[in-house]
Amino acid sequence: MKYLSPLEMLYKWEQEKANEIYLSQPIDGIWHNWTWKEYGIEVRKMASYLKSLDLPDNSKIALFSKNCAHWMMTDLAIMMSGHVSVPLYPNLNAETLGKILKHSEAKLLFVGKLDNYADMKPGVPTDMQCITFPFYAENYPRWDDLTKDVAPIQENIIRDHQELATIIYTSGTTGDPKGVMHKFYNFSFATTNAVNSLHLDNEVFFSYLPLCHIAERLLVQMGSIYSGGRVYFAESLDTFAANLAEASPTVFLGVPRIWTKFQQGILGKLPQKKLNILLSIPLISTLIKKKIQKGLGLSKARNIFTGAAPTPVALIKWFARLGINIQEAYAMTENTCYSHVSYSDKIRIGSVGQALPLCDVKLSVQNEILIKHDALMDGYYKDEDETNKTIIDGWLHTGDEGVIDAEGFLKITGRVKDLFKTSKGKYIAPSPIEMKLSANKNIEQVCVVGTELPQPIAIIVLSERGKEKVEVDLIASLETTLEVVNPKLDSHEKIHNIIVVKEDWTVENKLLTPTMKIKRNVIEKLYKENYLSWYDGERIGLV
Repeated sequence: MKYLSPLEMLYKWEQEKANEIYLSQPIDGIWHNWTWKEYGIEVRKMASYLKSLDLPDNSKIALFSKNCAHWMMTDLAIMMSGHVSVPLYPNLNAETLGKILKHSEAKLLFVGKLDNYADMKPGVPTDMQCITFPFYAENYPRWDDLTKDVAPIQENIIRDHQELATIIYTSGTTGDPKGVMHKFYNFSFATTNAVNSLHLDNEVFFSYLPLCHIAERLLVQMGSIYSGGRVYFAESLDTFAANLAEASPTVFLGVPRIWTKFQQGILGKLPQKKLNILLSIPLISTLIKKKIQKGLGLSKARNIFTGAAPTPVALIKWFARLGINIQEAYAMTENTCYSHVSYSDKIRIGSVGQALPLCDVKLSVQNEILIKHDALMDGYYKDEDETNKTIIDGWLHTGDEGVIDAEGFLKITGRVKDLFKTSKGKYIAPSPIEMKLSANKNIEQVCVVGTELPQPIAIIVLSERGKEKVEVDLIASLETTLEVVNPKLDSHEKIHNIIVVKEDWTVENKLLTPTMKIKRNVIEKLYKENYLSWYDGERIGLV
């Protein structure tokens, strides 16, 4: 099969959909739109400017911004000008930003929509050339000024499939980020087959998860380019709900924390007891479901995905009662986000779905999930040792543990590397236990630990609902959770204590990755000295 590159898809839509709106971005509450033709012109003008800089071929160009129209323009302009994009998380601290810019050998930095750039700026080398996007007033040469008198590239430049397209730095759950290298063919293979398999055509997408992350980049950016779709952006956290409702996407990607927030928002307006009563009345049930779906902006969504981290089964079932059928998916940066998906007509709750076409999967003797297909990474940038540890005999070693049933449905059972050993010498896989505990709606985040303890303990952060509860009711709720969960666990897995900490785990305090995964190693370091005293304390400890 002949695969077209992202650039070739742009050229196709420039001709076939010239006057159709491609990108819609709210700025100060006003929607700004770009047609495919207008998008193409901006890409071609910036590519022309980049070529005028006479940078060496395949220079690394960094992209530092929240999601916006010019993010997507920049990515394609870098491709068209013969260079390699290095997308960065928009909430990096100065130290990590500096490390990545140095490690990637970036020659140029695009600075766009950011919240606290002043705090991050010390990480940017003083001699690095920077360009700022329109609408965001950093003291750098501005996109509009640089391209004002520049003639757009007229020819349809084609990059070789084997050329390096991008270096994507992982979010770093365990140590420093690693630069994952992907060539153009990987984008072409993964997106073409995913779009065809999911039957995506002229879809409406909503972009809010970081575009530098492989899931958003493949599904939303590349998915829109390959399906000829339309993309709406969120302006801010405050306008998120309104922007989503206005966009009313046909494809939506969430992460577990987003689904928890949605649930809390619904229950804040409609308590569970009342909701249960309304859902039990057939006619009213239909109306309530439609109202909730429309209120969330998901009334037109045909594919509703969740990924990046395990989503509690109880949460998926809760949304299913509302007619919102969440499809779990599973993939990694290292395999171009091409691995497993739950199709809308073949959802098996608790499973991340079946392997996508042309994707081989097997389990090692340790039940580690191994993946093989034509779009695996080219390796980690300047890190041959880690590359050789991760891809062995053509198989990507994911670090995830799983089981596969007779029909090919994959269930993630934990992380091989997350296993810890108790003082009894028993190994514990924390993730499945955390999933069970998360069924309690008073719990926002949970991390099961227990290195050198006789039994594991659970450290939790309360949800907004949990924070509002009086202490005696909260303790009773958590006690009940232990009584429900512990009997389902093996004796060495039973939770000894639940510890409620006051500090939220956020990206800003470095306890979450930018994709909302907990950083176990950082949480361990933060709390480990307290483990013994917590273990000897109350069954439900409020610290």
